[in-house]
Amino acid sequence: MEATTFNKAKQLLGSWLPQDPQIIENWTLKIKEFAKKNPSPLIPEISEFQNLVYSDPVLYANVQGMFAEAHFLKQQTPLTWEPEPMTFEDFLVLLNGIMQTAPEAYQTGAPGSQSPAGMIGFPINALLAWPMATNFGYDVFSNTLVNQQLKKILNYWSKFLVTEDSRYVLIENDPSENVIAWLSELAQSEMMQVAQGALGLEPNPIAPNATFSDVFQSDPSDVYYGFKSWDDFFTRLFCPNVRPVTAPNDDSIIVNACESAPLQVAKNVALSDQFWLKGQPYSLENMLNFDQLAPQFDGGTVYQAFLSALSYHRWHSPVNGKIVKTAVINGSYYLENLYQGFYNPEGADSSAPNNSQAFLTAVATRALIFIEADNPAIGLMCVMPVGMAEVSSCEIKVQAGDVVKKGDELGMFHFGGSTHCLLFRPGVNLDFSTYETPGLDAPNNIRVNTQIAKVL
Repeated sequence: MEATTFNKAKQLLGSWLPQDPQIIENWTLKIKEFAKKNPSPLIPEISEFQNLVYSDPVLYANVQGMFAEAHFLKQQTPLTWEPEPMTFEDFLVLLNGIMQTAPEAYQTGAPGSQSPAGMIGFPINALLAWPMATNFGYDVFSNTLVNQQLKKILNYWSKFLVTEDSRYVLIENDPSENVIAWLSELAQSEMMQVAQGALGLEPNPIAPNATFSDVFQSDPSDVYYGFKSWDDFFTRLFCPNVRPVTAPNDDSIIVNACESAPLQVAKNVALSDQFWLKGQPYSLENMLNFDQLAPQFDGGTVYQAFLSALSYHRWHSPVNGKIVKTAVINGSYYLENLYQGFYNPEGADSSAPNNSQAFLTAVATRALIFIEADNPAIGLMCVMPVGMAEVSSCEIKVQAGDVVKKGDELGMFHFGGSTHCLLFRPGVNLDFSTYETPGLDAPNNIRVNTQIAKVL
């Protein structure tokens, strides 16, 4: 395959990374400087990763090759800066530094007239945006041993993100670095705009003059608004009545499981398909990890929607019913569809992980929650939250045998947000609501708990 031209128009990662790639490069240099000023031995989990790579000549060649390939291919794009990191060893030092930091919010422009630039919500992803878009990177991140070690590293980082030490990003501003506090007036207003702009069947219940604490459960009398950690802030709850459930007693109405923007609806989905190809078709066996229930969905419907950086990150039941089975499936963390990176026919694109969402349903870490709906016209369905990159922690809050009502909490993503699917069996005739045109460029979320489909 030949590398294609760079597609700057698509330099968007679902708001999980800033739109301006120069900000990402500047942040990388900042992490590099932080690691230099705060030298520390590699944490045991990163040390184990290093030993794993060094002990396997083929893996070592692939790992070094992905950084070299990214550096070479990136020179063919109209970017004027050098990639960081450029070697595996550079990457380990920066990765070690990230373990002591929490995700930051960024702005661009002069103070007083700044606009949101996004966040480094996936800092490790930021370091790997181009290496993972290479042929070598595909081989590295499809390696089971590599993913097992990455899981250990991400688990280590997650322990920091649930501590009080991780709260500094909630209140600390750094204008020289374009960083703003998450609880600053400006950042709060941006989160409010996302919540107020979400669409649904009912009028949005958030008043125009509502405050952050009117919408999210918090304590404005406390400097940290009562949040105990970065993760506590990121998994914040809506206040009661902010997201009412559509027709709670009408079993023909299916409500939205996540506050999310619609990606697509696929019908007559195959039990087995070649999901790694350019078209990224769904492959039900792979999505459902070859579960014995998977054949029941052969020829059925998949609804997929994605969460943005400023979204609410908990999952809710879309139907009234009973939990049949749950599972968390360990998968890849930085694998993407090759046709979405350097080899994208429309141009080399570092937002490839975001554009690989259908592909990731078959390979990424994900949760499976099978529900037997009370409505026999729906019957067995599945809620499948999918973790992308750092968002590897899918926490399920229900178990087999639990009776759930529409709007009941099922679980949550930790440390960020991602994408999710609702799966329905063949013969379930669904009429989907059209509040927002599905696609990667869908600008608005659909509210959690509002109607997204009706069974005909």
